[in-house]
Amino acid sequence: MGRIPRDARQMIPALVAAALASLTLLCRPAPVRSAGPQFHDVAGRSKFTYISNNDFRSRKYFIQPMCGGVGILDYDNDGKLDLFFTNGAELPSLRKTSSIFYNALMRNRGDGLFEDRTREARLEGADLGYSFGVAVGDYDNDGRSDLFIAGAGRNALYHNNGNGSFSDVTARSGLADKPDFVLSVGAAWFDMDNDGLLDLIVSNYTNWTPASDTRCATPAKEEIFCNPTTYSSVPNLLYRNLGGGKFENVTLKSGFTAPGKGMGISIADYNGDGFQDVFIANDTERNLLFMNQGDGTFREEGLKLGVAYNDNGVAVSGMGSDAKDVDNDGFVDIFYNDLATQLYALHLNDGGRTFRYASRETRIGLLSRRFSGWSAGFIDYDNDGWKDIYSANGHVDNLSESDRQHDTMFANVGGKTFRDVSSEMGEDFQRLGFQRGSAFVDLNDDGALDIVITSLQERPRVLMNSGTPGDHWMELDLTGTVSNRDAIGAAVKVTTASGRTLHNHVAVSVGFMSSSDKRVHFGLGADASVKTVEIRWPSGIVQKITGAAVDRVVRVKEPSRGK
Repeated sequence: MGRIPRDARQMIPALVAAALASLTLLCRPAPVRSAGPQFHDVAGRSKFTYISNNDFRSRKYFIQPMCGGVGILDYDNDGKLDLFFTNGAELPSLRKTSSIFYNALMRNRGDGLFEDRTREARLEGADLGYSFGVAVGDYDNDGRSDLFIAGAGRNALYHNNGNGSFSDVTARSGLADKPDFVLSVGAAWFDMDNDGLLDLIVSNYTNWTPASDTRCATPAKEEIFCNPTTYSSVPNLLYRNLGGGKFENVTLKSGFTAPGKGMGISIADYNGDGFQDVFIANDTERNLLFMNQGDGTFREEGLKLGVAYNDNGVAVSGMGSDAKDVDNDGFVDIFYNDLATQLYALHLNDGGRTFRYASRETRIGLLSRRFSGWSAGFIDYDNDGWKDIYSANGHVDNLSESDRQHDTMFANVGGKTFRDVSSEMGEDFQRLGFQRGSAFVDLNDDGALDIVITSLQERPRVLMNSGTPGDHWMELDLTGTVSNRDAIGAAVKVTTASGRTLHNHVAVSVGFMSSSDKRVHFGLGADASVKTVEIRWPSGIVQKITGAAVDRVVRVKEPSRGK
């Protein structure tokens, strides 16, 4: 969040960051015509009454820089992926006092248009406070996507009724035990014990209420958002799914107690032992990596494994994060963005034993230096088989024209280095703003991943990817039977006709405050066929498929044990 401290000595790095951010408009590269993919915003074709409304007026409240989570789900099971957005609240009442603060559900009509179904779905959230993150997952394995919303005030669990509407079941679920003064920024579903039921991790930031809000100013008496170090860090929350719609808070007995200022959550099996581990990017605190011990407990090993700090041993303003295999070596790597001058971080996984900070050697540090990033993720935007890095960028403070930033796309060059191709992505991609949440999704099933992005005080962008003719692709839509129905945590290895080996896994928690498409995407480049697809389900079942079709969505159901 905010990085400008109150004393002059501490202000030097932040002033440099602000100066770099203000140069973004002047230094913005001119769009270039490219033979590769470009992104085109189609949101204007639909009636979006929703904007990411953080109630920014004159008084600056600590939570205002955070607003606008994105969730991807097929809420009505019609085969078309829909969009859900979280929203802020009036301050200082911390209430959604009118419809301008309501959350929003936009139904995908399938013709490039979206229609507002928030009221019919009963998802306005009028009784909620300031909403931050959204986690999408089928927690009861009934085949319908449910929603968990984290925020200032109470968190909420919405159960999908299967008739186009949702019910708030928080009170009877066991998830209502968070004190209202705890800020919950994000959440993620995963199966911590491989019992086939999705458990829930909630990333908490600090203790805060409008009444306890601290006011901060520059030496010149200009009000600013307070540095996060003004506030204390707090533990996160871990809930185990007991079945029957009930959850148990297992934070203490699982060892999930290390405090932080939690932002992005990235869940993966980092050491290949068959259990899902949890990385949490923290704002001005060391990052946390909870390694799953396989017995219902976790051990926090971020420092030991090399992801707690940057290469100078410094904690930065960790924001959005993602975990994917970026160099195709079979081990899951970690990326997170932060604020200008801090350098976005890429940690490469060294055989499941430790991580190596690789921002400088891969040029990510140089390319990202002048940007302030919020949401982020690995995305093979051009289907060449190498996962690229996207960052949704925006200045923290002062909503003025000079503070606006454009998003960035860093193209992966052979798993060794990256180049900035943002200027090749089209004018809609480069629109200046104060971007916050983002999610990746193939909205029209053409194999080219699209991006949905929120920006403070603006309607979302729905960026459709034009694709790259000649490059092939495959998307796997997995359904668990023994494993959780969403197959979250399933690891997939694809061997192409030319012998390339590509890796990915089912991960919904991507970036910041957001949930992406659960389908597993593979760019295949020039390979027009694949030899094998190997799926390691969370249950431990290994399934091998030969002759799978490419250039389409392939639906796979987990086999029963022994088959």
